[in-house]
Amino acid sequence: MPAVLVINPKGGSGKTTLATNLAGYFASCNESVTLWDLDRQRSALNWLEIRPLALPAIRQLVASEEGASRLRNQREWLILDSAAGIHGKRLTQTLRLADKVIVPVQPSVFDMVATRDFFEVLREEKVIRKHKAFAAVVGMRADPRTRAAATLVAFLEQFDLPVLTHLRDTQIYANAAFTGRCLFDLPPYLNERDAEQWQPLIEWVREQPPVLV
Repeated sequence: MPAVLVINPKGGSGKTTLATNLAGYFASCNESVTLWDLDRQRSALNWLEIRPLALPAIRQLVASEEGASRLRNQREWLILDSAAGIHGKRLTQTLRLADKVIVPVQPSVFDMVATRDFFEVLREEKVIRKHKAFAAVVGMRADPRTRAAATLVAFLEQFDLPVLTHLRDTQIYANAAFTGRCLFDLPPYLNERDAEQWQPLIEWVREQPPVLV
């Protein structure tokens, strides 16, 4: 199974929301999934600690990079929630663990400026240039009715990266997280609209990368 890295050096970009909900989706499909929290704040691990035992299981990885590499050879999804401020050698090492890389971006001038610089760095990383890992973007807290969302769409069009989807600004993620749940643990009458926004992201993550010759 692929290893999926959720990454953006900008703090507060929505990395943990994406990582925990992606892990929760695979768990809800009765697929084996492990979540690796690389951030010192341990937000993803704190979420796992309060997750009700009755919900589909998500394992946590407390191990070395060698342990993560072994998981990639098993029928197990590995979701990595990256640390804020990651750069340099640590960034390169973390990217080597991933098959798919998702960059969340919020519609604020601070997030867009920080992410623009990160896109330039990401494009020069060997694993991306050599197509050993594939990167894409997700718009976070993007209300399509606002000028900020339109600005985010225009901003992302500058870069040669697929924009998978835009997730709306809603409290459903925060409210679920308070009880160790994710979007996909909720009944359809609560999550239907938001689950639909996730479908392009999920399809891209599941998609097999092209064979390069």
